[in-house]
Amino acid sequence: MCESAHTCVMTSNKCESTTDVLRSLQSQAVGLWPAILGSLSLRRAPCIRENCKACLSGEQHSSYVLYGKTKGRRFTVYIPEDLVPEVRRCLDNGRALQELLFEAAPRYVKALKEQKAKHSKKVRG
Repeated sequence: MCESAHTCVMTSNKCESTTDVLRSLQSQAVGLWPAILGSLSLRRAPCIRENCKACLSGEQHSSYVLYGKTKGRRFTVYIPEDLVPEVRRCLDNGRALQELLFEAAPRYVKALKEQKAKHSKKVRG
């Protein structure tokens, strides 16, 4: 066990402080902007025009939609086809950023526990 307010990373003998974890997270997240969460779907739907050839043939009309949730409420946003590649890139960044946060959580909590343990040892003498 480390003697300072650090946590030992299991893959090596290196100890991390909470500051180390935050710096690591920040440096890894730099290239992940812009980032969004949600799901992009291609949907097909009929239009409101009577005798539309696409609708009558069963082909219908396709459009991209971003689905997500904010404050417990679902949202849907139409995405023009020319913006689909950028929105996909943002979604990929959002998933990668979310994964970084999940990976950082146990490392940060371990560092906090070590910091607390070190402080308790100092107080007790």
